[in-house]
Amino acid sequence: MLPASFRVIFALALGLLPLPSLAQTQAAAPVTLFENVRIFDGKAAALSPPSHVLVRGNTIERVSQTPISAEAGAIVISGGGRILMPGLIDAHWHAMLVRLTPAMMLTSDAGYINLQAGAEAAATLMRGFTTVRDLGGPSFGLKRAIDEGVLPGPRIYPSGAIITVTSGHGDFRQLSELPRKPGGPLSRVELLGGSMIADSPDEVRMRAREQLMQGAALIKLTAGGGVASPFSPLDVTTFNEAELRAAVEAAENWGTYVCTHAYTPASIQRSIAAGVKCIEHGHLMDEATARLMAEKGIWLSTQPFLDVAGTGGLSPANQARKQQVISGTERVYALAKKYKLKTAFGTDILFSQALAARQGHMLVDITRWYTPAEALIMATSVNAELLALSGARNPYPGKLGVVEEGALADLLLVNGNPLENIALVAEPDKSFLIIMKDGRIHKNTL
Repeated sequence: MLPASFRVIFALALGLLPLPSLAQTQAAAPVTLFENVRIFDGKAAALSPPSHVLVRGNTIERVSQTPISAEAGAIVISGGGRILMPGLIDAHWHAMLVRLTPAMMLTSDAGYINLQAGAEAAATLMRGFTTVRDLGGPSFGLKRAIDEGVLPGPRIYPSGAIITVTSGHGDFRQLSELPRKPGGPLSRVELLGGSMIADSPDEVRMRAREQLMQGAALIKLTAGGGVASPFSPLDVTTFNEAELRAAVEAAENWGTYVCTHAYTPASIQRSIAAGVKCIEHGHLMDEATARLMAEKGIWLSTQPFLDVAGTGGLSPANQARKQQVISGTERVYALAKKYKLKTAFGTDILFSQALAARQGHMLVDITRWYTPAEALIMATSVNAELLALSGARNPYPGKLGVVEEGALADLLLVNGNPLENIALVAEPDKSFLIIMKDGRIHKNTL
């Protein structure tokens, strides 16, 4: 005999049992009422007057300056005039690559890698980052576990494996593994799903489609060299335009987009010519490239790299590359402001649990170029606009990064005013009294 749960499912499917009404469904949804809070809505550079916010299920149902009656069973939170704001969004994160060094990643079993990533996901959420755009790594299983409530963590917009060329940023093979035979055995990093090597338009198309098949919200390629690359210096331009365009076509067929890891004018301009919608990093761009990005409406997802902290595991050559990127940080933000580029905030923290703890500090760092309000808006509603580029592949349709009626309920109750003292986001343990994601309270220290 079938289990009772299966009998109910079959009875519902055959119409033998009535489906619950909308009213019944709504009545069953958890309800939280925030009373007497001042709202930073993610868009305006000013706080609201004392207000009240009603959350039903995973959605903000009502925002009012007049009191809202608490219904039976509701969780009532007295804000005491504190600040309610959207959850933070990191537009360039690596959920699977934060805690382990490359050597550990390549020699550890998948179970250990996933357990470390799960622990870091919980820590990420406790830092107030309720959403991340994951740009490289096998985060599909982690995303599913978080979505199903198996463990706490942020919403994940996964890109899947980084797609790279032979010798490109993301090729972590040993020289002893050469020559590569197309269609031959996969390397360890490919078997783990960290990156995939593709050396023709057809290979790129196949690898992009494989990521989309697994649930990718976007596709990422490395258009040039990188700091941590074993082989490719920063000045190297890797994929040709036809190869980049193959990925763009595959993504567009699925209703989404491609972003590229690119620092130099050549790699950025080739990406744009191929139809790429978002440039990651861009620290070595020039004036002409910034102007082109503005004309084409291309997104810039960049990071405030200001010091050489965390370079202890890098070779001297890799450390020199990192210093080269750091030297371009001032210029990339100056160009972004001059040409009013659509600019997203991300951290790109890799291979260091200690650096991951500084995730909020990096948001503070961009106040070197932006006001606290501009920085917070970038890390909430602006980043949410970038996430929406996933279009039909958006895993979380709905408004993110704002506090308004109809938006998804990712909320932080802050002990202090981050518009006046943005350093509060760098001390989440003290500053974030309540962390809510998807209408569920994950932290409450009131």
